[in-house]
Amino acid sequence: MSNEKVVLIIGANSTLGLNIAYRQIESQAPEDSLIFVLTSRSIERANEAGDSIKAFNDQREAVRKVTTVPLVLDLTNMKNVLETSVLLNKTYKAINYVYVNAALGVCSGINWFSAIQEVITSPVQAVTDPHYKIQKVGLMSKDDMGLVFEANVFGPYYLIRKILPILSPGKAVVVWISSIRSDPNYLPLDDLELIESPTPYEGSKRMIDVMHLATYKYLKSKSVYQYVVQPGIFVSQSFNVHLNIITYYLMMIMFYLARRWGSYWHTIDPYKAANSPVYVTTFRDRDFERQDIKYGSATYSDGVEHIKPEELDFTGKEKVAEFLLSKEKEWNIRLGDQDTS
Repeated sequence: MSNEKVVLIIGANSTLGLNIAYRQIESQAPEDSLIFVLTSRSIERANEAGDSIKAFNDQREAVRKVTTVPLVLDLTNMKNVLETSVLLNKTYKAINYVYVNAALGVCSGINWFSAIQEVITSPVQAVTDPHYKIQKVGLMSKDDMGLVFEANVFGPYYLIRKILPILSPGKAVVVWISSIRSDPNYLPLDDLELIESPTPYEGSKRMIDVMHLATYKYLKSKSVYQYVVQPGIFVSQSFNVHLNIITYYLMMIMFYLARRWGSYWHTIDPYKAANSPVYVTTFRDRDFERQDIKYGSATYSDGVEHIKPEELDFTGKEKVAEFLLSKEKEWNIRLGDQDTS
């Protein structure tokens, strides 16, 4: 007997988003059918993601019933976020899985002098936690919020709060994709919208860690289990923008060398990067597994994948929680939606 599961993937058309869908297909119980709700900022990209997922399912020996539903979602437009929540609440009685794969980073270039210097002096560090990428500072959204903050943190946070009425009956698992580059130093507690920060992308990932620590217990009281994971360092579409064919292959060589030299975070293959996001959805006894840690996709030096948990730093938890709650109330008023679920 078919058991239908609804999977919402926010940022489905990315390399990681697609591989999360592939692994979800493989990990699900054989009798389950899957409805993938695939969000993107364009309907064309959402449809492309759906075609890729169907093609992956069709080439499997054990084909399961898979339906894909494209959905336009702009996380930097709060009106659209609210409209999306209304549509989801009307369309589905329950959602079972949510993957928050929002990863907006606005890089204006690479400081090649610093890049060469880092590669020579600390090669593994240079391809693990690089400091030579130049990010744009002061970017604001049309909603007059810090652009990266709204896209990566507040937009998906607000959407999840609004669809709680269908997450609870689905006993949903919510998975936030963080990063290994989410050190507390990247999040200035006096600039939580990351407007003046020179590292807004890393700051947004740190805020995801802290937001998770501040909210997972509340969600658990609503029968929703939230986890934070990180995919390691893998090859994604974003790498192609500032690299030519020579620098791309040099980067790939450095990735494999770093892994051979003992870096377990160089997953490289996006399929292996998607290990931890799907892994946390497979827990049999959710009350037994810890939620106050970050689950990381990792590989041994020979490329064999495994899960590596990390402790999370609680610094700033209360301040971030208060800030997000105040923004939520502000936008409830601005959007004329007083339902705080």
